[in-house]
Amino acid sequence: MGGLTAAVVALPLALAFAIASGVDPKAGLYTAIVAGGVAALFGGSPVQITGPTGAMAVILLGIVAKYGIEKVWLAGVMAGLIQIALGVAKLGRLVKFIPYPVTAGFTNGIAIIIFCGQLNNFLGLTLPRTEHFLPGLWQTLHHLSEGHWSSIAIATVVIVTKLLWAKLRTPIPGSLVGLVLATLLVSGLHLDVPTIGSIPQALPMPHGIPHWQDFGLIQELINPALALAALGSIESLLSAVVADGMTVSEKHDSDRELIGQGIANMVVPFFGGIPATGAIARTAVNIRSGGKTRLSGIIHSLVLLLIVLLLAPLAARIPLAALAGILMVTSLRMLEWEAIGLLMRATYADFAVMVLTWAVTICFDLVLAVEVGLIAAGVLFIKRMSELSMGKIPETEAFPPGIPLELGKQIAVYRVDGPMFFGAAERFVTFLRDEPEVRYLILRMRFVPNMDTTGLVALEDIYHDLKRRGCQLLLSGLQPEVKQLLERTGLLERIGVENCFDSTDAAVRSLTSQLFCELPSPSRQKNSEKITV
Repeated sequence: MGGLTAAVVALPLALAFAIASGVDPKAGLYTAIVAGGVAALFGGSPVQITGPTGAMAVILLGIVAKYGIEKVWLAGVMAGLIQIALGVAKLGRLVKFIPYPVTAGFTNGIAIIIFCGQLNNFLGLTLPRTEHFLPGLWQTLHHLSEGHWSSIAIATVVIVTKLLWAKLRTPIPGSLVGLVLATLLVSGLHLDVPTIGSIPQALPMPHGIPHWQDFGLIQELINPALALAALGSIESLLSAVVADGMTVSEKHDSDRELIGQGIANMVVPFFGGIPATGAIARTAVNIRSGGKTRLSGIIHSLVLLLIVLLLAPLAARIPLAALAGILMVTSLRMLEWEAIGLLMRATYADFAVMVLTWAVTICFDLVLAVEVGLIAAGVLFIKRMSELSMGKIPETEAFPPGIPLELGKQIAVYRVDGPMFFGAAERFVTFLRDEPEVRYLILRMRFVPNMDTTGLVALEDIYHDLKRRGCQLLLSGLQPEVKQLLERTGLLERIGVENCFDSTDAAVRSLTSQLFCELPSPSRQKNSEKITV
């Protein structure tokens, strides 16, 4: 059911993201079929669904406009080789060091680019594609008065259908319903609107990659290949991390995931497809529909192949305006409104990093945006570290060796030392997820001087993870700056003010008293001497 539902969701999105990439819609289907199956077999996430995505469409649009589809195939093979090399070198975990404001910034930038990039098809215009986003947007706005009302009406029908259908809570995706409805309207009313054209009723046989022996061209394509590899790696690993947070099954192997995505991107150009990444939305649908193993990703590819073999002729009449409507709604949902609000409430510096990354993504390109965002976050971190004051911890306050300190079988205490920033967030999460089953976990945070937004999100992930396992989280010794951050963002309220203590002794005393009261009367008398602080 997970693979079947993911395939139904992927069908319109594969067509739409191919159009957004500046290639034939059939390339999107071939990508979802081939890359989806290969990545499911060789990737490091058991529930990841791979295919065309909005992030990759944004960067592919410029590359296709500048080089053409045949050279994009060569760049895709090169990108796959780079991803495999990154996986073999065990560099998969590096993506976890990307700060939260940077990922939020380029995700929001991608959403804006996708939305504005579909105005051309929304209006029914056939303007030539441009290499960069802003000139293309200006060109479309210049011809705004030339829009066709029939295309606008079809796109509006799809948008309204997709928005209203979501309220019905049915497994059938609203994008597919809107696509079918728009196609029926165009055919029934004989509307003169641009359509996607015919799709062959077969998966193309493997073909050669042109120009692969041209060393000069390979040198020219190295920058696009690096961009595709970097974006494909970041997007896929972020999607795998999201999948880990939605399931209690096997967690992903980041290095293997890079190798699997690299193999997929090496293979798919030989079938006429485009570079792909792990797709967060389709992966989430797969998990929610029951997908737990690689079999769901393989079923997703086989169902799409079956659709191509049986229903491809019907796709000829799908209007481009319908795909534009699907992408516009998708892009609006990509906007991370919660991230914007969280960063505004957290620190102005992190919010500024997000806005900077956002602006560079829109005005220049995605890879430069990530570079600028990382530099800004690094400078900000250095500034934060330079403001810290250091002092010796008195021996009376130091914990004895042997962290974690096990108090009985139901309480575990951990000491957290140092700032919780984006560089330490992943280690913090991984360390605590390895904790054996206990009922109560106390975090002693007296020596955590500050925390950035990425550390905040990591703490919230830990809270939800422990809650799912039936374990209660308690905090002790919060510094004023950290406590104010938790209060401003509402996390302290979710954890519970009653679960925050001035000292670890107070937290342990409260818990042991509670556990003592829960013991049966004979056991309480027998264990009265053992339950001490």
